[in-house]
Amino acid sequence: MNFATWPALLVVDVEGNGTNPPALIEVAALPVRNGRPDKSTPAWWLTRPNSPVTPFATRVHGLTNADLAGMPSWTDVADEVRAFLGTAWICAHNAHTDYRVLSAHLPGWEPAGVLDTLRQAKATFPGLGKYSLDTLIEHLRPDLHQAPGHRHRATFDAFATAQLLLAMAVHFETWDDLVAAAVPPGLPGAPEPERDPTLW
Repeated sequence: MNFATWPALLVVDVEGNGTNPPALIEVAALPVRNGRPDKSTPAWWLTRPNSPVTPFATRVHGLTNADLAGMPSWTDVADEVRAFLGTAWICAHNAHTDYRVLSAHLPGWEPAGVLDTLRQAKATFPGLGKYSLDTLIEHLRPDLHQAPGHRHRATFDAFATAQLLLAMAVHFETWDDLVAAAVPPGLPGAPEPERDPTLW
């Protein structure tokens, strides 16, 4: 895999307040450049949701309503998030979720494409059985000693996902091969199905 051929790419992770639909309370975006996470230019936002964080959500990520009481609202940071994401490719684990939530909070935003490390892992390790972030971390043993925060916080999970993406990317010869394996159908960047030449 020649990482120099990759387009602009951000590994993203979001955390919500536990409601349905969720309100965003944390967003992390970590650029990947030259085959490694660029820790010098990440972006991270904490926001105060309009409705309280549920106890269940707090048990998952550890963020409480008190933690977020002094944070800006989503409307205060939305333009900044949109500008940082721009039209770059994004990558996330179980990317449908992150893409759906970000799209709902950023009307009109459209990334160039969406890579899913869960889908990538199924193509890379078809016999693994489980493909959660924890399972892949245990299987691939990426170096996470520089990961900020802890598991289930957006900054940590984005860093871990970036490491998994890169570790698995070496199993694909080209960027196009990776795209074919890792972009879920129907999401931006999905390859167009080949047309049947017998149809007209």
